[in-house]
Amino acid sequence: MLLPMPPRPSPALPAAVLAPGMRVAVTGGAGFLGSHVVEELLRRGHRVHAVDDLSAGSVQNLAAVATHPRLRVTVASVAEAATAQVVCAAADAVLHFAGVVGVRRLADDPLGVMQANQRSAECGVAAAAAARIGVLFSSSSEVYGRGRVPFAEDEPVRPGVPEGPRGSYACAKAYAEWLAFGHAARAGTPVVVARLFNTVGPRQTGAHGMVLPRFVQQARAGLPLTVYGDGRQTRCFAHVGDVARALLDLAAAPAAVGRIVNVGSDDEIAVRALAELVRARAGSRSPIETMPLAAVFPPGFEDVPRRVPALARLRATIGWAPARPMTAIVDELLAVPHRDATAPAAMTASG
Repeated sequence: MLLPMPPRPSPALPAAVLAPGMRVAVTGGAGFLGSHVVEELLRRGHRVHAVDDLSAGSVQNLAAVATHPRLRVTVASVAEAATAQVVCAAADAVLHFAGVVGVRRLADDPLGVMQANQRSAECGVAAAAAARIGVLFSSSSEVYGRGRVPFAEDEPVRPGVPEGPRGSYACAKAYAEWLAFGHAARAGTPVVVARLFNTVGPRQTGAHGMVLPRFVQQARAGLPLTVYGDGRQTRCFAHVGDVARALLDLAAAPAAVGRIVNVGSDDEIAVRALAELVRARAGSRSPIETMPLAAVFPPGFEDVPRRVPALARLRATIGWAPARPMTAIVDELLAVPHRDATAPAAMTASG
């Protein structure tokens, strides 16, 4: 009688995306958020490979750790399959932040934004699965569209109406979430999807429509603070340092594997009130002016009235959630020397 062959033992897989002392690839590692994640990884003892094509990021963002012995920086795009494969083959985990963000970019080129985000996700998660390494994939609160507030992870995604431009970004991110889960399931590797809400702090610019740095720049210059719409729309802003810590805590948490987790603050503020706060903390006399969305963005471009995360899953998984007061965040940004967002990179990347 022939007996079936015993199953071939699989190599041991980590119980979480991150474990101590790993080689970690950070795609989009020279970006606003990615650079803060790189710094936090180095603080935690990891060896880090930051990969960025500098289409949105800048090596200036990594200036504080540029000579760190455990950091390597490569200027390249993980939207190219060969690059993604080489990067993942030399890593124990990948944290994916590569992509295109910014409401201004989305309004100007919705197709380009969708294609760029889709391509970088396709190549990145496929390469990670082929290398059998874990992935933390950064998604966006945009996938909730006009869903119920607060936005909870178990609610259906609502990318929007294809006739409108804004849904293209949300659609690309939602599609990428399914890709990340599908590749991880096939490869038997850990994956965590983090849906990011409004994140602010040092190194963020207002060049692509980010509201808080734009208000800060306007108040400093004595220019009118321009509020798009009537200003009653609300957002929740989390400090980038807290978001970076939360992301790495999630990546190191076995309970996060296979889950979608909102990451952000649930301290809600109206955009008009934010402008008033910035003006007051800056000691500025700048007027606050409202502009109809139709005067700033193309026809069909919508803005959700409230964007508030449900954070119960985040708190249950890592034990805390970002909660830095808005006043403290604004004061920090007002104290940071202004840097021209259009200035060319002044450092040379290696690797």
